[in-house]
Amino acid sequence: MAESVVLYNVDEKVGVITLNRPDKLNAISAHLMRALLAAFARADEDAATNVVLLRAEGRSFCAGYDIGAKEPGTDDWRSDSTKAHAHLRPQLEFEMTPWLMKKPVVASVQGHVLGGGCELVMLCDLTIAADNATFGEPEVRFSAVGPAIVMPMIIGYKKARELLYFGDQIDAATALELGMVNRVVPLAQLPAESLKYARRLSLISPEALYATKRAVNGVADATGFRAGLYAGLDIVGPLYATKTELGTRFREIAQSEGVPAAVRWRSAQFKE
Repeated sequence: MAESVVLYNVDEKVGVITLNRPDKLNAISAHLMRALLAAFARADEDAATNVVLLRAEGRSFCAGYDIGAKEPGTDDWRSDSTKAHAHLRPQLEFEMTPWLMKKPVVASVQGHVLGGGCELVMLCDLTIAADNATFGEPEVRFSAVGPAIVMPMIIGYKKARELLYFGDQIDAATALELGMVNRVVPLAQLPAESLKYARRLSLISPEALYATKRAVNGVADATGFRAGLYAGLDIVGPLYATKTELGTRFREIAQSEGVPAAVRWRSAQFKE
């Protein structure tokens, strides 16, 4: 029997969720998305825990959505803007799950933290990064945009524009400086330090954690945080149904030579 792409266990008062698709850099497939949503729901309702720790097996936390995966019945979602929006909306709602959970979610990340993986982490309550972590949303280089335009609200508009317009990546130290993560630790210490951090947080009463998270998120939502994300999706959704020269060429290479070859082709143009 194949091992699950998402694992769940309890360590003292911490519910530990582990992405377990290391051979694909934990890229988000439809299967992984469903499994992670189930794990989030289980962790949020687990009476034995106060805090959720989200981590990943392998050399990378998450390389984004698995754009090379073929899901039955989804081949034509780029054919018009309505279908594109309907395809992307569940992704936004998936990424917002940590924001909507009762319990605080601590993300523990290493290696690639890209695309949808980067957005998911920014919507977690707290983040500890290994010193080898790299963050970014490179989709714009392929004429795409992530479903959750959350970065400006986390790090500010000027720097977010630079990263979202160019699709550049930043290292863990820069992410810490910008306020995208809370702490940076050596890679070898990431598992232990993340669990120690989550265990310390779990010493706070669950009622106090729930009330504090609800208050912080409530203020953000009252000032338009959640509405802003959905408004952004309404704008970027039609882009996926628009045929651009670069986007078309990227998909041609991905189909004939594989997604890694397409990524290398486009990335080579940004070396200087």
